[in-house]
Amino acid sequence: MDAQGRGRDEGIDPADQWVLNPDTGDYELRLTPSSGRSSAASGSSDTRTSGSRRRPGPSAPPPGDRASVPGQRGGRRGAEGGRGGRDESGRGSREESRKAGGRAAPPAQGRRKAKQKKSGKKKALVWTGGVLAFLLVGTGTAGYLVYQHFNGNITSVSTDGAGTGGFSKDRAINVLVIGTDKRTGKGNEGYGDAGSVGHADTNILFHVSKDRTNATALSIPRDLITDIPNCPTQLADGTEKDIPGTAGGRFNTSLGQSERTPSCTMRTVTELTGIKVDHFMVADFNAVKSLTTAVDGVDVCLAKDIDDKDSHLKLSKGEHTLQGEQALAFLRTRHSVGFGSDLSRIEIQQQFLGSLMRKLKSNDTLTSPTKMWSLAEAATKALTVDDKIADINQLRKLGMELASVDPKNITFTTVPVLDNPNDKATVILDESKAPQVFSMMREDVSFTAVEKQEKAAAKAAADAKLKGDMADPADVRVDVFNGGAPAGSAQNALDWLQNEKGVLKSTNKANAPEDVKKTQLVYAPNQADQARRLADLMGLSASALKPTETDAGDMDPMVLTLGPDFKTAGSPLSAPQKAPEDIQRVEADKAVCAK
Repeated sequence: MDAQGRGRDEGIDPADQWVLNPDTGDYELRLTPSSGRSSAASGSSDTRTSGSRRRPGPSAPPPGDRASVPGQRGGRRGAEGGRGGRDESGRGSREESRKAGGRAAPPAQGRRKAKQKKSGKKKALVWTGGVLAFLLVGTGTAGYLVYQHFNGNITSVSTDGAGTGGFSKDRAINVLVIGTDKRTGKGNEGYGDAGSVGHADTNILFHVSKDRTNATALSIPRDLITDIPNCPTQLADGTEKDIPGTAGGRFNTSLGQSERTPSCTMRTVTELTGIKVDHFMVADFNAVKSLTTAVDGVDVCLAKDIDDKDSHLKLSKGEHTLQGEQALAFLRTRHSVGFGSDLSRIEIQQQFLGSLMRKLKSNDTLTSPTKMWSLAEAATKALTVDDKIADINQLRKLGMELASVDPKNITFTTVPVLDNPNDKATVILDESKAPQVFSMMREDVSFTAVEKQEKAAAKAAADAKLKGDMADPADVRVDVFNGGAPAGSAQNALDWLQNEKGVLKSTNKANAPEDVKKTQLVYAPNQADQARRLADLMGLSASALKPTETDAGDMDPMVLTLGPDFKTAGSPLSAPQKAPEDIQRVEADKAVCAK
């Protein structure tokens, strides 16, 4: 079958139909009509997970049509779209043909023998779905995902009203990538636990900054003990169900268990981090096989020999290029690296993904139509996405946003955790470090110290509001409102201010007239010393301080309105400007050897 599945097979490799247009500098898809062939799009009999939907394949364009990639420069050019006054390599004759109402047939393209995919018999359990988000960095740059052929590959699941409703260009982007251990897909029947509904086994929250200069990929351990919230869910049969939450459950039970769908994992991430997610992507076992094969393998480095009896990975010290089943085994390995825990497995997964990103960004990948086609085909078949991006153009737009981030400014890190004293098989949140990491991501603070000059200047001007004399806590007058914080927050803050900090001239004013997006303190110019003291006590950022234009009376209080970012009194509301020194992290542009 050819590139669009229109029945004109003839042994043509789809990638060979992508031709570089010298006028635009972009690749275009040129199709040569075949006599005696049907142009109807072929359907797909592929089956997917319950509750998902497969998009129908595209209809065929007129025979001989030349389709350029939508969204690229030039686009499709009709009779009036060509550039007149030039005669290069027969260009004039083609121009005359267009003026006559027809199209000249494009030059015949060479054919390549389809490359046989390698198969393996090594046992593998699960791989990280994080590669799918990062794959869009590569495919978004070249634009191949946009072509409607790939729409028929996409499977989608409802967000059930969770998240933001979709990304936009004017703010940061948060994509949750989930690797499930559900035993779906050809060749995965022998992995054991064949009847499992699956879990959220590998989880990466990929945060792209508002200005697109940097990104953070936050791994969430599957064995983290956290609260799973109530989840309104549309089941596979279309019925609506409110799935009860679980206090103190494992994070991985947020998917699959009790009929939970990816939207519940999305809600759990927001409950844990305070970060609202724009989109989710889910990958099963076959994703790593197809994607690593599509790029001709991913380079990894080992600081020692590995012989893992569970993952069946046996590799010598040094550098290797892995794909297919062997890549799966590497990503599953944990007993032979680090401390032998799931946290050690997360580290080598991050190293692997960094290497994959470098491969995707390399000229060897981006300038190869064959590789780009294979990547797009593999990605759209391998992932299940939320219904807000279940369209190839939306995926293209998301990919283009991700593509603008330089790998040197992408940091992998992991939620800071501690061993659970009550259950050594699980971990709990490190309350001294995790809130700082979450706050940095919420406040869009880079983990790689990337900052534009104008951004730094604006921040310096804002920080000036925090500098100067501070009033004594006993002289601070403030009314406290709840403007979207958890119930009881105003009283919680008041008790803390009065009992712990000596701010006795404070009053609980209950609910604010209207909610705010973030906690804010409104004060008059002659209350600046009081505002600085309260900001210092509560850890308010300069952006939270909102001065008025006129002075207040001597007995007038400031107005503190607590927003959704307020969790509990005593926890700083402003994000630190650098990550805690001893948290686990990997920079995407640096090769690291697994130890």
